[in-house]
This record gives sequence, C-alpha cells and structure tokens, in this order.
Amino acid sequence: MGQDAFMEPLSSTLGVFRCKICLLLLAGTCSGLTVTVPSHTIHGIRGQALYLPVNYGFDTLASGIQIIWLFERPHTMPKYLLGSVNQSVVPDLEYQHKFTMMPPNASLLINPLQLTDEGSYIVKVNVQGNGTLSASQKIQVTVDDPVTKPVVQTQPSSGAVEYVENMTLTCLVKGGTRLVYQWLKDGRPVRTSSTYSFSPQNKTLHITPVTKGDIGNYSCLVKNPVSELESDTIMPTIYYGPYGLRVNSDKGLKVGEVFTIDLGEAILFDCSADSYPPNTYSWIQKADNTTHVIKHGPRLEVASEKVAQKTTNFVCCAYNNITGRQDETHFTVIVTSVGLEKLAHRGKSLSPLASITGISLFLIISMSILFLWKKYQPYRVIRQKLEGRPETEYGKAQTFSGHEDALDDFGIYEFVTFPDAAGVPRLPSSSVLTSDGASAQERRSTTIYEVIQYAPAPQDHAQ
Repeated sequence: MGQDAFMEPLSSTLGVFRCKICLLLLAGTCSGLTVTVPSHTIHGIRGQALYLPVNYGFDTLASGIQIIWLFERPHTMPKYLLGSVNQSVVPDLEYQHKFTMMPPNASLLINPLQLTDEGSYIVKVNVQGNGTLSASQKIQVTVDDPVTKPVVQTQPSSGAVEYVENMTLTCLVKGGTRLVYQWLKDGRPVRTSSTYSFSPQNKTLHITPVTKGDIGNYSCLVKNPVSELESDTIMPTIYYGPYGLRVNSDKGLKVGEVFTIDLGEAILFDCSADSYPPNTYSWIQKADNTTHVIKHGPRLEVASEKVAQKTTNFVCCAYNNITGRQDETHFTVIVTSVGLEKLAHRGKSLSPLASITGISLFLIISMSILFLWKKYQPYRVIRQKLEGRPETEYGKAQTFSGHEDALDDFGIYEFVTFPDAAGVPRLPSSSVLTSDGASAQERRSTTIYEVIQYAPAPQDHAQ
C-alpha cells in the first residue's frame, strides 16, 4: 500500500478526532481507560532533548491500540505530529526526524528542542475491544535559554555622600529568557521602602538618598524556569561621618571628660570617630583665654611636667574632607598635688600607704606590750615581797581604812592558807583592832591585805 493510500484513512480519522478533542482533553479517562502524565507543565532548555512521559491503562481485552500526538499553539488548530497503531509508527513527514515514540509506550521524545516547539502537546489513546475506548491528556511545554551569571554595576561608581547623593545599582545579564530579578542585601531580600525603589522588572535598584545604614553586601539573583544564578557581591562606596567622637587615654583617672594624672607622668591620648573616609584630626590647647593648634593626627602625648597650669583644657577636632562634616570634643587634664609631693620626696620618704601601715603596726605593738605589762608586773612584785619577808612578819596584822590610793590596789591577788606544825590552818595570833574597838576575830572577817601578809614563801610551802 502506498503512503498516500495510508494517509487518506488516517486523515479521515484525524478529522473525526479534531471534532471530539475538546471534550476529551478534560476527561483523561473514558470507560475504564486511564491516561496519566507526571506534570501538566514541563520546562525545557533550547538545544537539548525533552522527554514527555505518558502512562495509560485499561481493564478490557484489546484487539488494537492507537496512540496519537498533536501540537497546538494559542489560537490555532491542533497539528498532527505522529501516531501509531499497535507497533507501527506513522510520523508526519515534516517532523519525522524530530519526534520519537516507541509503542506500546506512549511517551514522546523531542530532540532537539527549539523556541518554536513551545506550546501544548496533546496525547490521545484509543483502545479497541468490544467497543472503542478513548482518553487524552495535555502537557504545556516551555522553552528557555539558561541564565548567564549576572554582573552588578553602581552609579556613581566613585561613591555617594550620605544624605546628599543618590545611588543606582543595575543588574546586567548577557543570556537567558523569561528573566526574573531579585536584589539581596547581606543575603536577605531587599524590600521597597522610603529609600529603596525598583524598576518595573526589578532590573535596577534605586537608593534615594544614601545613608550609612545602606552600607552592605549587595547581589542580584536572576532566575527563569530552567536555571538561576547570583552575581558576585559588591559593597557600594558611601561617604559618612564623623560619628561618636571620643578621647581615650592609656593611663590616668578619667571621670567624664576630666583626666587626672600625677606630675612627672606622660599620658597618651587617642582621638577616634566612626567615619569614611578616615577623619583628619587636630589637637587644640586652651590657655589664658587663647587657643592654638599643638598637633595634627589621631594621637597626642602630654608630659605633665610641661603643663604650665595644674588644670589645662584641650580640644580634639575631627574633619571628613569628603562629607565636609566635622565634630569636636573637649576634655580637661588635671595635674594633682599628690603627684607634686611624690615627685619632691621621691626616694626620700615613704608613700602615704607605707606611713599609715607603719603607724598602725606601732600602735598595735605598743598596746600589746602595755597589756602584757599590766597583766604580769603586779603579780611579780607581790611574789618578790612575799619571798623576801621572814616568816615572823606573817603574824603582823595591818589595819587599812579602805580609803588608800586605788592605784596601790591594782594587781592580781591570791588567797592562800598554810598549816602550822600541828596541821591546823593558822590564823593571825593577834587580833586586829578596828576603829570601834572590836577584834577582827569577833567580826569573823579578814581583809584581802591580811591574807596576802600570811602567804608563805614558796620554799616553805614546798616543804
């Protein structure tokens, strides 16, 4: 059979199919026949092969299976690509080397894929048994070129001054179709705000005006259905400052803006502020209602012995030659009198701390000696008197009025008794008369002094 004879019934069948295709596209199943596809949209890359997978199944005995592929663009009628009856494939002669199908598999291979191949691909399966079952599916195919790596350009390229100038960042891409642009700052998406705005396709980012807060790493992310790439990060140049001007020192006591140092010491001051480009610094000294610049640069060394007054005022000035802004901070240096005395007596006297420590030790030792002397000295004198008296003097009684000088009564007293030859404690043999004529024995009382008088010598007691 010739090709023309074969194509006549096929064309007749295709005409009938076109009449029914609109109803079959939405069904996907018909009387036990099922046609399925993994996705109704598939993205392809130009110049590469694209595979359109299709699965079908039925629950009846089939004497013949027919598979047909059609291609459709918007506002046009479907166009026949190729078909098969059982194992025989009948391609359209125009596309016989572009589309491939291997029945009974209904999947379609497109190779190579071109931009003109973008559209809707319709697959229809007919199964003949007791009757004819038909089902179909549609797959939307897009064709794109991959994205090439984008590059970000800034304008002005030399940088912009804070609160004065604007800046524009543009994302440039050489290749790719259906591009979508997204701007990132420090890895996070940039949103529209009072200072940030975008071109209609987000290809350009406008910063109006620039501020210090706009400093960061910017990049452009470009993507399409088949690829995405991010540009290298750039940091736009923004001139700002000075901010937070302050003065610090390597020594001395700082209280607020006052530095206290000792005479003879050299102190190094450091002036710093947040600024780009870095500031230029000037140091000014105020004295006798006059001011004069003493040095340029961020550091100043002051030798206290060269300060004409004990209290001197200084000023640190910071200037940014790009932004045209400047700032200054005032501070005072005080040379203390403690330092003057220390310089005058250096090597000849002790420090105040050493003097206080020595006086404290002297007082503690003196109090300790006085305490020990008061504790042991009266006792030693009494024992010496007792040891030096003969035993005959122990019998002598003495009378005291109780009004003697209290200083003579100071000391430690010991109450002792000692037996006589018969082993009976001995009391004074003679009575001690009181002012009212009564004897001490009759009053049954003995003074503390009498007890001491009768204390035996240590050697007699030992015997």
